Amino acid sequence: MVTSSDLDRSAILRESAAAVRHLARICFKTGPPTHTGVELEWTVHDAADPARPVDATRLRAALGRHSPATLDATSPAEPLRHGGMVTLEPGGQLEISTPPRPSVAALIRATEADIAQVTDLLAAAGLILGRSGIDPHRRPRPVVETPRYRAMRGAFDRHGPAGRTMMYSTAGLQICLDAGESDQIADRWAAAHAVGPPLLAAFASAARHAGRRTGWASARMAAWLAIDPARTRPVWSPARAGDDPTDAWVSYVLAAPLLCLRRHGADWAAPPGVTFADWLDGALPQPPTTDDLDYHVSTLFPPVRPRGYLELRYLDAQPDRDWRLPLAVLTALFGDPGTVREAYTIATPVAHRWSAAARRGLSDPPLAAAAAALLDLALTTLPRLELPASTHDEIQRGVRQRLATAAGRRDQ
Repeated sequence: MVTSSDLDRSAILRESAAAVRHLARICFKTGPPTHTGVELEWTVHDAADPARPVDATRLRAALGRHSPATLDATSPAEPLRHGGMVTLEPGGQLEISTPPRPSVAALIRATEADIAQVTDLLAAAGLILGRSGIDPHRRPRPVVETPRYRAMRGAFDRHGPAGRTMMYSTAGLQICLDAGESDQIADRWAAAHAVGPPLLAAFASAARHAGRRTGWASARMAAWLAIDPARTRPVWSPARAGDDPTDAWVSYVLAAPLLCLRRHGADWAAPPGVTFADWLDGALPQPPTTDDLDYHVSTLFPPVRPRGYLELRYLDAQPDRDWRLPLAVLTALFGDPGTVREAYTIATPVAHRWSAAARRGLSDPPLAAAAAALLDLALTTLPRLELPASTHDEIQRGVRQRLATAAGRRDQ
């Protein structure tokens, strides 16, 4: 049976106005900001020799019924016990995407249980999860091949080698926050961007790649910044602080080049330089559908991406349980409108310093000062998260350690 949602997805877009309406309807979902989600990525390594390549066959055997379809087309792709879904990035990086939870405490409990389950599955196959935002041991190499990934590689290769580094070697931590009520969205959108550079600096964990020091605090973010500005640059910037978030996002989406075109065969390469706006204007033989537009959005990777909620994509993967620290910091900073505005005020002077944050991290004094102030603000509001006492104390200690490092770099 064809449902109304199927009809919506297959609706042909014959003019830009229809695309604008569709994007505006789905980019920001309004409502009380109560839910939080997290997506965690890790590189995966042989436990005895972390520099040894890990192939798709070994990953498939380890994950079993939890293997994603990109790894095993016959897999049931079962969720983990607490609802997390396992996916694999092109270089074999493992990702757990959690369902959103109404409290940070519930999110941490469920996510830790799912991580433990995956860790046990991998351990039985002699595999371990990485501890940083970029593979410190191995050079980039493909592990999972799909038509989408081949098209991505071809498109990114036109900009240089950074695309392969990003695809095959990097691992990030994504925090997902509600967009908020209609009168809160603009402030939350701006603050989510503004705090990005100082928090990227504070939690940078990707200085070593393929057996050598890179010269970057976050070589992961360096790779993202280098691959294709039309799909990775921030949507918001201090210079455009007055822009309406929905208008800014719609313009970004329509102006971005197509990364791939889905076809029945293995070749999904898109004509170079053709934007979605061009497609709407007749640049390709067949007009796009709303499903094509939604898929195009999935190929855009700015530091903050609106998906109904706000997906904050700028953090490096963290070692062990330290992923809880930036999760708690961001949730605390976005806990109420007043704190959001205070965080924005602190971060705005350095909100444009993405490249400096990736290269220098907390060695950049202005970024260190902003990071210290944000971490201090988060500590004052941390009790509002109502975490269990032991979890609160562990996170508080971890954040205080980061704060001490940031304050020390600030004062140098």
